[in-house]
Amino acid sequence: MTTPFADLDAHGLNLQAVFDVQDLPADVRATLSVDSIAPFRQLLLVGNYGGALWQQLKSAEMAGEDPIDTFSRKHITAWLRRHMPKARFHVVYPGPQFIGLQQLGTLAGWHHPSPFMVGINAQWGSWFAYRAAVLLDADLPCTPLLTGHSPCESCVARPCVSSCPAGALSGSFNLSACLGYRQQPQSACRDRCLARNNCPVGEGDRYTDAQIAYHYGHSMAVIERLAKSAA
Repeated sequence: MTTPFADLDAHGLNLQAVFDVQDLPADVRATLSVDSIAPFRQLLLVGNYGGALWQQLKSAEMAGEDPIDTFSRKHITAWLRRHMPKARFHVVYPGPQFIGLQQLGTLAGWHHPSPFMVGINAQWGSWFAYRAAVLLDADLPCTPLLTGHSPCESCVARPCVSSCPAGALSGSFNLSACLGYRQQPQSACRDRCLARNNCPVGEGDRYTDAQIAYHYGHSMAVIERLAKSAA
């Protein structure tokens, strides 16, 4: 059955949630600056899971400082203009404004915390990401909460904890241990997270090694830049 979001699905932007702004918690409304920019009535949260977006991105040969943001904004904006040509909208993310994407994901039922500090879902594991948050003046059907518990609650083996070479997941997450190990020249986690890779949840939607290396390469560059500026 064709859905209103079929065009977004085709471009790998295959997670969507629609909220009525008035139903959002007050702190979420505040981070979105809803009341100060326009009387928008709805919020569209867009994400992706699995490898479809990466394949679409490669086919499009997108370039630039952040090609995934560019690709996502381009196709979401085109979708809005095609399906709701008279609707006003404002892309909050990607953008300079901080918003609580994980909190929105929790409200949608996508996001549960994991020991390795990446959101996890019982269906697609940790292999998903937030791509856009758009305020709009529309009447889209609101999305029911995606129900389900965190898969970590029933995980006994906890392979993510035992496979972390930094020991950063023993007890509460140790950010210093994680970053310290990642910055070592021979670190096995410079372009991946071994703890995340060893989580069995959502194995069928796991990113390719090339996509994992791309994302973790970007995060490693940020870590090293911040470390250099603090030295």
